[in-house]
Amino acid sequence: MTEMVYGTTPVRVVDPVLSRWWRTIDKVTLTAILLLMAVGILLALAASPPLAARNGLPPFFYVQRQVVFGVIGIVAMLVVSLMSPERIRRLAVIGFFLSLLSLILLPFFGTDFGKGAVRWFSLGFASLQPSEFLKPMLAVFCAWLITAGMEQGGPPGKALSLGFTTLVLGLLAIQPDFGQAALIAAGWMVMYFVAGAPMLLLVVMASLVLLGGYVAYENSEHFARRIDGFLAADVDPRTQMGFAQNAISEGGFFGAGVGEGRVKWSLPDAHTDFIIAVAAEEYGLILVLFIIGLYATVLLRTLFRLMRERDMFIRLAGTGLVVMFSLQAMINIGVSVRLLPSKGMTLPLISYGGSSLLATGIAIGMILAFTRTRPQGEIGEILSRRAQS
Repeated sequence: MTEMVYGTTPVRVVDPVLSRWWRTIDKVTLTAILLLMAVGILLALAASPPLAARNGLPPFFYVQRQVVFGVIGIVAMLVVSLMSPERIRRLAVIGFFLSLLSLILLPFFGTDFGKGAVRWFSLGFASLQPSEFLKPMLAVFCAWLITAGMEQGGPPGKALSLGFTTLVLGLLAIQPDFGQAALIAAGWMVMYFVAGAPMLLLVVMASLVLLGGYVAYENSEHFARRIDGFLAADVDPRTQMGFAQNAISEGGFFGAGVGEGRVKWSLPDAHTDFIIAVAAEEYGLILVLFIIGLYATVLLRTLFRLMRERDMFIRLAGTGLVVMFSLQAMINIGVSVRLLPSKGMTLPLISYGGSSLLATGIAIGMILAFTRTRPQGEIGEILSRRAQS
């Protein structure tokens, strides 16, 4: 009788968070990411035992650490992918300034581990590379600044993003880490282009980057040595580049066989910078093409989904993140086949390294969050809300 007089109270059906996440996530990109991590474990089984033997450790010591780092990276990726764009923006702003502070302190408290560039904090049980965490935070932070600058009465977002990016590039050059600096500069320029920057300005900025490279070549022995080695007509077979090239040529189409590769016993960085040489030697061109295909899948799927996104902040941030991720993979592979000078840059999700796996997991989580299917609304409604704000 009460229901007949007053009517029934509507029951609000709350969509479970995980159910909504699974329905809106890009499952193809997620699958490609998990496959890349699986390939990383597979190659760690091949490349890590020689390193463990040199350091007097159990054969699969670094494989076990790789698995632990991978699990932590996956957890970070899933947690971040559940966040809203607004929460990711807040996380990125805080994370950017913490990473920037770490980068400033690096020359005073960091170490180079004998590699000629002060890029890490030694924690005893592990090492931390601040630039790995700075990349995704900077991309989202700059996207927010640029988008805020587009609002009526907003701050000079493009100028501020350029200023912060220039500061970061300067700090990276001090280490020196010109590879990461070039990667961040390229990512920022792509974001600026998507935001509507004139082509002439981008050409001028690219010219300034080339000028900076020339100045670095003239004033940095570390940088000049790598450029000279790249431009040399012949490669010394006793160098890392020589070992890598020989391994790739020996692998052929099908590879020498599981565990039959020799380059991992000669290359100090076979488990990090030159992991693709191990893949090519033991598993052949087939695995290398499979890896490249997975990276291409992540890049293209992300860009296609971002093209349908009407929120400029999400579009810029997602573009910056996936461009840096893909460019890093391209640079690492390009160095191994001598298309690019040596950079000392890991292959995302595959190379050994806690900082790299965790930071990449956070970046991929951001990409998955930004590319989740969400109601877009009519473009007229969006413009109307912006006019009223």
